[in-house]
Amino acid sequence: MAGEKQVTVTQNDVAREAGVTRSMVSYVISGNTERSVAPETRRRILDAIERLGYRPNKAAQALQQGDVAMAQKHIGVVLCSPDVFRRPYYAEIIEGIHTAAHENGCQVRFIRFFEELKNPVLFNELIHEEEIGGLILVSTDQIIKGEDDYAIIERIRERIKKIVCIEWRYEGLTSICFDRRESARKAADYLFLRGYTDVAYLGQNDARVAGVQMSLQSHGFDFSIESFYLAQAFTMAGAYDSLKSVHKKRGSLPRALVCGSDEVAMGVLCYLSEERIAVPQDVAVISIDNIEMSGYTNPPLTTINVQKRSMGSRAVELIVNGSARQGENALDITLPTNIVERKSC
Repeated sequence: MAGEKQVTVTQNDVAREAGVTRSMVSYVISGNTERSVAPETRRRILDAIERLGYRPNKAAQALQQGDVAMAQKHIGVVLCSPDVFRRPYYAEIIEGIHTAAHENGCQVRFIRFFEELKNPVLFNELIHEEEIGGLILVSTDQIIKGEDDYAIIERIRERIKKIVCIEWRYEGLTSICFDRRESARKAADYLFLRGYTDVAYLGQNDARVAGVQMSLQSHGFDFSIESFYLAQAFTMAGAYDSLKSVHKKRGSLPRALVCGSDEVAMGVLCYLSEERIAVPQDVAVISIDNIEMSGYTNPPLTTINVQKRSMGSRAVELIVNGSARQGENALDITLPTNIVERKSC
């Protein structure tokens, strides 16, 4: 009836409905994992919550636990740019973060972009210990351009003690990465082992370039970077355009290509297909990442598998167990990679 006062459902109501103690209800709701709860008991409590429409009283929780204690179950995520949402590689990292947060009884409090933190009002709203207990910074190195950006990182460090960098390293902060140089070296070595000698690289201008150069040198080719690095590319479109330009300028293509990422390789495959250049009969292709789509290209890509979901899940676990330390106690974790053999080389 209109104007009728809504009845507030309490934890005591849930306890009576489920036939358990109020403390047990509170324990399940808090997501505490320090002691086990029988699956049947947990299910009765959750069913009672659903039937009664119970909603936690945030103000009461804050009074009882304190804002800082409540925030320990909240994790913030800062991405380098909105472009990340279009990249399958980062989607798998974010999936790993969300899955691990759920499994550890935590919540992803927010997902923001680094540029947004330049707004002091938003920075003060999000970056403090009463809002989050830990922060994950994803590929932030791609967006840091000067002293003002570094100053933001330092301000974050002052406020949040548990920080994990994914896909980049920052001195004094815990990080989780894969070895880009070693992965590219491994990819190029694989081509040489398959009998290819005319090997070039197309992709990101980072440690991957040095990895390919190391492989070339170890196989007796002391080439300058300019001779094997065809062009910089980050996306499918960028790779397509870059390879087209290289082909037009040189009139020919290398016998084998190391692509800096699967997305770059997909742009390469698209161009080669349009030009009726057979893979791997005319040009062999190997890449790095092993995103899901790499198994469904034509032909399926041979690639270096990067533990993308594991980077996300490990970041959450480091925050939850308190291992995400700073300074000289910061951890630097490098996850191993492996070759996934398919049909592109």
